[in-house]
Amino acid sequence: MRPAIAALMAGSVLLSGCVVAAIPVVAAAGIGKTAIGGQDSKKRKSRNTQKSSKPGQVIDTGNGTAVVTDLKALPAPNGPAQTAPKPVVVPPEMQYLYGSGEAAAISIQAYRALWNFVKLEIGYRRDKSQINSVVLSRDATLTSPKFDPCGKRKLAVVLDVDETALLNLGFEADAAARPSAYDPAKWSRWEQTGADKVVAVPGAAETLAAIRGEGITVIFNSNRATSSAAQTAAAIEGAGLGSAVLGDTLWLRDEGAPSGKDERRWKISETYCVVAMVGDQLGDFSDLFNTGEYSVSMRRNMTSESLLATLWGAGWFLLPNPVYGSALHGGLDDVFPKDKQWADPAEEKK
Repeated sequence: MRPAIAALMAGSVLLSGCVVAAIPVVAAAGIGKTAIGGQDSKKRKSRNTQKSSKPGQVIDTGNGTAVVTDLKALPAPNGPAQTAPKPVVVPPEMQYLYGSGEAAAISIQAYRALWNFVKLEIGYRRDKSQINSVVLSRDATLTSPKFDPCGKRKLAVVLDVDETALLNLGFEADAAARPSAYDPAKWSRWEQTGADKVVAVPGAAETLAAIRGEGITVIFNSNRATSSAAQTAAAIEGAGLGSAVLGDTLWLRDEGAPSGKDERRWKISETYCVVAMVGDQLGDFSDLFNTGEYSVSMRRNMTSESLLATLWGAGWFLLPNPVYGSALHGGLDDVFPKDKQWADPAEEKK
């Protein structure tokens, strides 16, 4: 007696552009010409059936029955095919500020200059009552700057926070991964939840510790909201920049108040003699730079061609920030004077 062959059909058969989900069956058959001829006959019959098959229809495959589906292709072995995520393209300005050795070197350079100024220019003065504050007086202008004498007030250094003392790596990483217009609500959420996603600007922690060691108070003046005072203080301390106390060594923007800092600077000056300021925007030194009164080129010239030019590195210390802020303005003719613009002669001939 010839043995029977058990055939388990667990795969799928493609019919008329549709995928057939097979129902397993067991069939026994003899091995011989008549059996082969019988199978060929069944296959021909199955092909005829395929021509009119429709999704949901049960058909005879020749080895059993199957149900026609409306699939056009077999699914991937591990489920639906996954599209590889596109790599995040970090904008060049972020690459520079947050990733480059060059930006780190400039930051260290700025903080070293701050320390040398505080230690040598301020620290060695015997009569500190004759020192002038570097905060512009209330009646000062950019073309006619005025500064008040310190008298017996305690000495202090005032710094901006974001991209001056802290690098907001978490927020900017999200901005690189999901580019969009600036959203104040998103920034507010960052203030509330991102305290452990920041690092100190290179050179800041060591310099501020040394300044405190000289008996000079370190004060942070930021446009962050007062509602985020606890989180901002935690971010500053967590980054190794020392403690910050709201209303004394931490000054923030009141809810609904404009972003200017002069009023807070003048309030600080009532108690402290500010001998140095550090920032990444001109507004960290005076709101007068951001009134809209000056064109792009005039604003630039006010920093380099006026009496204020003597303050850079000698009371005012600026760090790089090509990512955001008041520096990022100007069209072609604003940034590049027309008499200095050049066109490639080879391109001009085309």
